[in-house]
Amino acid sequence: MAQQTTEIELIPVTAQDIMGERKAMYGAFVASIPWAIGATVAVLVGIYLFWG
Repeated sequence: MAQQTTEIELIPVTAQDIMGERKAMYGAFVASIPWAIGATVAVLVGIYLFWG
């Protein structure tokens, strides 16, 4: 059976490298909050109207 070698190059990661990705992720999270609140309210109102 042939041997398989794995080489991983580790490069130093700085805050500047990941800051753009983190800001984009945070922006998407904050933008989803009103949608989540609206969906929750819609479900609760639907439950109230259906079983209320």
